[in-house]
Amino acid sequence: MVSPSTTLFLSLLLYVSFFAFSSQSESKSQPPKVSLELYYESLCPYSANFIVNHLPKIFSTDLIPIVHLKFVPWGNANLQPNHTFICQHGPNECFLNTVEACAIDIWPQLGKHFQFIYCVEDLVNQQRANEWKSCYETLHLDPEPIKQCYNSEHGKQFLFLGYLVTEIVLLRLELRYAAETDALKPPHKYVPWVVVDGEPLNEDYENFLSYICKAYKGSDTPKSCTKVSYITEVKAKNEPSVCNKEREEPTWRKLSSKLSSWLHKMNLGDPF
Repeated sequence: MVSPSTTLFLSLLLYVSFFAFSSQSESKSQPPKVSLELYYESLCPYSANFIVNHLPKIFSTDLIPIVHLKFVPWGNANLQPNHTFICQHGPNECFLNTVEACAIDIWPQLGKHFQFIYCVEDLVNQQRANEWKSCYETLHLDPEPIKQCYNSEHGKQFLFLGYLVTEIVLLRLELRYAAETDALKPPHKYVPWVVVDGEPLNEDYENFLSYICKAYKGSDTPKSCTKVSYITEVKAKNEPSVCNKEREEPTWRKLSSKLSSWLHKMNLGDPF
């Protein structure tokens, strides 16, 4: 179960985001929003940490009305022949990437799909990813739409590679996110990969608030921007907090790795 403090925080996020977007809809003379794009994968611990411990800052400040936040749940996955794909952290990651992609599609309101993604990633952050279905109850969400999305005409199929048998989800949404990630210029090197108005922040992604303030073109500068120092250079890190893209492995090693993954019982299960 998600802790009471997490539930309270999620409820607060819903209120703040709803208020911000309601206020925004009343004004038709707003300057262009600053785009904030997060390219990530569900089981990368650094992606989960960013979503849980850093990204919510835009909801606790006055920045959310000037930001267009977009999630792209693909990360370092590899698209295979026949439009199947393999994820860096195994089939469970493919599964949760797809579930979160469905959530974005079903609940396009930022306040709603952010809460769901936050709840799932909070459990990933606590190494309790197998409890992700508790987020339906925690957030009072109907799980049926996710089930329909996951099992709809987007479909499932099985990928057969020699003796390897592994379940790979084939979903139009994920293929779209794969294309968007592949189109990045410059290409992403790792996740989380944070982009503000087309500018990748590289390893300085935790300072994303500063870049949002710098990119904002409106005259009515949010008060939070006066409190955020602008970052002019990236501080070197001994151990970058990222999940690097894996180098291309020999086919036999991929098969061995995937076979080992299959032999371990998948503990995330179906959406229901």
